[in-house]
Amino acid sequence: MNKHIWIINEYAGNPQTGMEYRHYYIGKELVKLGYEVTVVSASYSHLFKNLPQQSSEVIDGVKFLWLKVFNYKNSHNKLRIIKWFLFTFKIFFLRFKLKKPDVIIVSPMAPFPILPAYFLAKSVKAKLIYEVKDIWPLSLIAIGGFKPSHPFIRFMAWFEKFALKKSDIIVSNLQNYGTHIKKDIGLDRNFHWISNGIDLDELNNIESLSVKIDEMFPKDKFIIGYTGTVGAANALSNFLEASNILASHEDILFVVVGDGQEKEHLVNVFGKNKNVLFVPSIPKPMVQSILNKFDACYIGLQKEELFKYGVSPNKLFDYMYSGKPILYAIDSGKNIIDVAGCGISVGAQNDQEIAKTVLKLSKMTGAQRDKLGVNGKEYVLKHFTYDNLAQKYTKLF
Repeated sequence: MNKHIWIINEYAGNPQTGMEYRHYYIGKELVKLGYEVTVVSASYSHLFKNLPQQSSEVIDGVKFLWLKVFNYKNSHNKLRIIKWFLFTFKIFFLRFKLKKPDVIIVSPMAPFPILPAYFLAKSVKAKLIYEVKDIWPLSLIAIGGFKPSHPFIRFMAWFEKFALKKSDIIVSNLQNYGTHIKKDIGLDRNFHWISNGIDLDELNNIESLSVKIDEMFPKDKFIIGYTGTVGAANALSNFLEASNILASHEDILFVVVGDGQEKEHLVNVFGKNKNVLFVPSIPKPMVQSILNKFDACYIGLQKEELFKYGVSPNKLFDYMYSGKPILYAIDSGKNIIDVAGCGISVGAQNDQEIAKTVLKLSKMTGAQRDKLGVNGKEYVLKHFTYDNLAQKYTKLF
């Protein structure tokens, strides 16, 4: 009998709903390997583009169970916190909705769902895996400005420690997460690194750009571009400040593709620059088509101590697959760009270094840039396809 895997993540989505895609990709590959997979998610997320229309459905072999929660306006809305607890409460009753699991993977943002998952795993003798994508409550302290002594932070920290102590296995997509477990939490436990990656099925169905978007790109310029959410965390203001520094280099164009809370501000500040182009958000199947318009790709994050534990942005793997060199402006210690030899790393939020590196990339020969791009594509295909990542999970099962 095939093993039944539960994956609990209230933000898990799929191509129909929109982000997050990690567990759809992993689940799809596990199904191919003969596992039965149920993803337990919430009926509403601020990340979804389309809301689920039924309580459960099967997408590419993966069953999605949507636990009913209420809607909230945005990521900063206080109702989102109440939603966390409602979702957690409903997990206690999953045993009456779903077939008995052999493995339960809990992959929350806030760590509260670990409590019902732990009792469920004990009651049915299932293996319990705790997966960390964002370090909470440390993220709220480092980025949200909360003090460690705040009662809610201490409450959340109890759940985090409970998860790290009681789970059978710990997984993270953050390469240096073990430092947090040992130094910050004080636990002597190992973890398994399973990063984000690329879905080959999706990449075999790339869509062409619309004529309108295609015609936005000039043919005679060096293009350095960004695709994804236009948020403050992505340090796009520093990327575009580099356009001011390189204003005299009329052969260089800075491109930002996507939408988000920061876009209006960036358009107001940089929209009149002749060497800056803003492109609307595009469907995910078109991402590789737009990356093909770039000569190099930019990825950045704000300068935060938190990122020393590692980062795993989905766009990084898309960039690597595109075969384009990457300008990596994130302070994350040892990083894939340096290991793979597929781009140039600079300090986070360093306008001058970003400008200097853009100019350096523009002065390279096409063959030199191609070499960096090939390094990235070969490395991502060898190490970070979701069929490969799913097999890492099966070894833990």
